[in-house]
Amino acid sequence: MREGETTVSINKQAIVYILRWAQQFPYVCYFNPQQTENYPNGTFTHQLAIGHREIKIQGNDHFNKLKEYLNNHQEQKLYGYFSYDLKNELEKLESNNPEEINWEPMGFFEPDCIFHFHGNQVIIESEKVEFYQKELDKIIKNNKTSTTFISKKINPIIAHTSRKAYLETVNILKQHIVEGDIYEINYCINFSTEIENFDPIREFLKLSEHSPTPFSSLLKWEEKYVLCASPERFIKLEDGKIISQPIKGTARRSEDPEEDYLSKLALSKSEKEQAENMMIVDLVRNDLAKSAMPGSVKVDEFFGIYSFRHVHQMISTISALPKDRISSVDIIRNAFPMGSMTGAPKIRAMQLIEKYETTKRNIFSGSIGYFNGLSSFDFNVVIRSIFYNQQSGKLHYQVGSAITHDSVPEEEYEECLLKAHAIQQVLSRAH
Repeated sequence: MREGETTVSINKQAIVYILRWAQQFPYVCYFNPQQTENYPNGTFTHQLAIGHREIKIQGNDHFNKLKEYLNNHQEQKLYGYFSYDLKNELEKLESNNPEEINWEPMGFFEPDCIFHFHGNQVIIESEKVEFYQKELDKIIKNNKTSTTFISKKINPIIAHTSRKAYLETVNILKQHIVEGDIYEINYCINFSTEIENFDPIREFLKLSEHSPTPFSSLLKWEEKYVLCASPERFIKLEDGKIISQPIKGTARRSEDPEEDYLSKLALSKSEKEQAENMMIVDLVRNDLAKSAMPGSVKVDEFFGIYSFRHVHQMISTISALPKDRISSVDIIRNAFPMGSMTGAPKIRAMQLIEKYETTKRNIFSGSIGYFNGLSSFDFNVVIRSIFYNQQSGKLHYQVGSAITHDSVPEEEYEECLLKAHAIQQVLSRAH
């Protein structure tokens, strides 16, 4: 064990107490991976980072300033996020739609303490490990097994894009495809409400239970929260290997085993879904090639079918070996934003996203994750998420699907509603 670490035995309920205690910190990042069995290249590790020290990045040029920071602090671990609208710093693009979700373009913090959870044990990693060990002892000792909850009060959910408008827009986007403007585009819609007595910890744990995923995360940034049940990895660097795992292709699960099997089989054989997936695989290969040793980019798995609680997903895995001396920040920048949330070609797709979506994406379809110094990182795709502002009581979630030449607008709309199902189930429960 390295200096600055100690191991403490805990029970499962203690994690809830630790999460509640952590809310006193302005910056909190909790990774709660589930559905982890046989997931290629692993999942997020089960950990909680807390901190006071945000990395201040003023103005534009966020990627270069983050790169400079990491170059000067090569062993520093950082936790945080990239927002989708950083695209405007990478290409000649704009984001002028209404900003319903209001986060800065990028945010990272230095952890005061990291709790690594392994079954009934937690490893405490900190420069003040004795202090946090005593804090953990107090947390476990002072909490009781029962807690009184106040029922949340939720106002009606507002769809920022009506079904009619959605169908009309999909047909317009299909016309762009017919004209050769794009091959595929990820088109998203936004829902919002206002809510009282919303408990982010409790609701996140409910979301994780209702929709367990390998890249689940809870991010607290002062008064704002992301409750993320993401099934998708954006990009990872570990042991000198870059990995990206885009998802394109979705099928509804069934409680009937035979129907469920047939749904999974149909997804695996769907030419439409394979075409969607292939276009994004080609895009990701090109993105990784910018950072990779010549000839090292390869597709480890085409069209893998993986089953989650509510859906089957088609996932491909692309890997590459990084160029000598390339910065980890540059590897991310060269692939950002992820192709699964834009379309192809990427720049034109992003221009049309700006034109036809009704709200700014902000942190939605961005990425949450962590740097382990300069040599490794892991980041998800921010989808299947609740965005909550504790100060205003406003809550948002967004969903989308890939539009191609063969898309049926009504089916794409149903796919959006399917992806929103877990969130709506959590919000509709009184307890």
